[in-house]
Amino acid sequence: MTSPAKFKKDKEIIAEYDTQVKEIRAQLTEQMKCLDQQCELRVQLLQDLQDFFRKKAEIEMDYSRNLEKLAERFLAKTRSTKDQQFKKDQNVLSPVNCWNLLLNQVKRESRDHTTLSDIYLNNIIPRFVQVSEDSGRLFKKSKEVGQQLQDDLMKVLNELYSVMKTYHMYNADSISAQSKLKEAEKQEEKQFGKSVKQEDRQTPRSPDSSSNVRIEEKHVRRSSVKKIEKMKEKRQAKYTENKLKAIKARNEYLLALEATNASVFKYYIHDLSDLIDQCCDLGYHASLNRALRTFLSAELNLEQSKHEGLDAIENAVENLDATSDKQRLMEMYNNVFCPPMKFEFQPHMGDMASQLCAQQPVQSELVQRCQQLQSRLSTLKIENEEVKKTMEATLQTIQDIVTVEDFDVSDCFQYSNSMESVKSTVSETFMSKPSIAKRRANQQETEQFYFTKMKEYLEGRNLITKLQAKHDLLQKTLGESQRTDCSLARRSSTVRKQDSSQAIPLVVESCIRFISRHGLQHEGIFRVSGSQVEVNDIKNAFERGEDPLAGDQNDHDMDSIAGVLKLYFRGLEHPLFPKDIFHDLMACVTMDNLQERALHIRKVLLVLPKTTLIIMRYLFAFLNHLSQFSEENMMDPYNLAICFGPSLMSVPEGHDQVSCQAHVNELIKTTIIQHENIFPTPRELEGPVYSRGGSTEDYCDSPHGETTSAEDSTQDVTTEHHTSDDECEPIEAIAKFDYVGRTARELSFKKGASLLLYQRASDDWWEGRHNGMDGLIPHQYIVVQDTLIS
Repeated sequence: MTSPAKFKKDKEIIAEYDTQVKEIRAQLTEQMKCLDQQCELRVQLLQDLQDFFRKKAEIEMDYSRNLEKLAERFLAKTRSTKDQQFKKDQNVLSPVNCWNLLLNQVKRESRDHTTLSDIYLNNIIPRFVQVSEDSGRLFKKSKEVGQQLQDDLMKVLNELYSVMKTYHMYNADSISAQSKLKEAEKQEEKQFGKSVKQEDRQTPRSPDSSSNVRIEEKHVRRSSVKKIEKMKEKRQAKYTENKLKAIKARNEYLLALEATNASVFKYYIHDLSDLIDQCCDLGYHASLNRALRTFLSAELNLEQSKHEGLDAIENAVENLDATSDKQRLMEMYNNVFCPPMKFEFQPHMGDMASQLCAQQPVQSELVQRCQQLQSRLSTLKIENEEVKKTMEATLQTIQDIVTVEDFDVSDCFQYSNSMESVKSTVSETFMSKPSIAKRRANQQETEQFYFTKMKEYLEGRNLITKLQAKHDLLQKTLGESQRTDCSLARRSSTVRKQDSSQAIPLVVESCIRFISRHGLQHEGIFRVSGSQVEVNDIKNAFERGEDPLAGDQNDHDMDSIAGVLKLYFRGLEHPLFPKDIFHDLMACVTMDNLQERALHIRKVLLVLPKTTLIIMRYLFAFLNHLSQFSEENMMDPYNLAICFGPSLMSVPEGHDQVSCQAHVNELIKTTIIQHENIFPTPRELEGPVYSRGGSTEDYCDSPHGETTSAEDSTQDVTTEHHTSDDECEPIEAIAKFDYVGRTARELSFKKGASLLLYQRASDDWWEGRHNGMDGLIPHQYIVVQDTLIS
């Protein structure tokens, strides 16, 4: 490629990088604008609330005065009655008593509305003023933090740009040195060829007079050859030097690239979320909650008959949630907050390597660098963890300040004969000047310390992210990664036999295992939406081949894990129930007999590939198990079918979506209930099966993983044992789970069935009766009456 062409290629690469950086810079600008808009809307909302309650206070005071005038008008009329004896006589009549009670109630309502107006002016409105001031102050500090984060991000991008230019420059020098070296080699070859030809032309019979001339010419040629050889050695050294520089420059570029991508990902996924959560929205929702609860308390004490109208406001106050607001905000402006595309390695012309070079002479340098990074990371993580603990403790202090339950004003409605008691009660509440001054001073001092620690923590996390990315890439390149080994070990411990569990995708097996162990009684499982951020994190981990749910830790949100499982089936290119059997399955739903319906569904599904049937069998066995805890999790087969129907089976185009979806849900419900009758048994279809313990197990003869059958387990029971137990009274037991017998001697029964037990056949089996048939009953599937067991 010519020099202009190389220049053009480099220019295109830099232009592409500039375009991507401009897009990120535009996003950063829009993020600040978006947060500014949120602050302006918040200030406007608080101002509108102040104006609203100020006007409402005027209306309540006017209403109170009108009620007072109304009561005084008729009370004065009563006092002016000339015949006092007649007035006393009339008071004993029930209509007059009702009239007197009505006038007293009007006076009480007048006092109540005066109190309400006073609460609006001297309690609620100052609260909104305080929230507005706090929000503006906190947003200003949050904006400083956000600007610092953006500046750090742009600094990282600029560093990447500098390293990339250095890399391209050194590669260009290396290619130039290589070209010069090749040119020197060509000159050497050319000079050597000339010498050979000239010596061939000379004859041995040349006169003595020309002998000296030939010697001088030969000397000149040797001198020329030596010069060319020197030049070649010089250019060889230059090429070697430039080549080493190019390799080191590429390594630096790849390390910077990894660190930059990690920093960008961390900023968009974690920093923005933390900025909104722990800075912009700090205390706002809690303070607004308190102010509105003050209003609710006043209104509810004023008139209990207004409950229906106030319940809507109560629900709105209860639903004040910073996390949900942040999630909605980020979903509304998805194009602003979504992470950009990862920066890809832009190779120089002719450089096809896109990995770190770990060969000599740079290997020892990389090893040393990896060790230094690991040591520094250990120190930084310990220091940053301490800062985080301090920050979280300070955050808890701030949350305690802004969540004081001081919104109950029921005491304001306890009256004496004088209106002065009302005013003094209101003046002694939370909004008294000494109290508010002390609280605000403590709050602002704590906020200042919190933001200092917050900045320190974010800066430390930024540095750890960059260094960790470089360390991980170096460790991966040098073949010293321990994370991969640990991940493989965890995965091998959760699967008995690798070959058999490969039929179940890792995300399906891991999510089901986790829910079976920790979430069978979780209310609203698969119906309540989880955190979209956590769903994305778990999904991305599975896509990288990791198992984020391995081990016995239970620190994940159950609804998010359920969302990952549904998202997997909804995202399949081909639904679990293919469209080409849609009509056949819909025909099965119209059958009234449940057993007959299950038989026809089985016939339709048996045409599917074995791997699909294994996944179906596994999934529906789990859903059946989950439905058995419907009293706790509120998810019976019908509710599960509503949640999984759209994910497992899509309605073809051209069909009525509403009516067809109802049929799909009925099909899924039937499959959950009749899964044992629909899907092939492990003997008919080899592959992993769902175990109630939450793990994937290969099929074996025993119902709980034993290697012996029921008949084998009873072989060692002596005849004398049976004879002695024959005289015992039968014991009553209740089935904990459904069980299908797999041999002629094993009894089948449903959950909740009543069973009679004659005697123990072994530690795992009973001899008993169900529905008039005698046979073996598994001990782990039943509950025996303790009072009847000797």
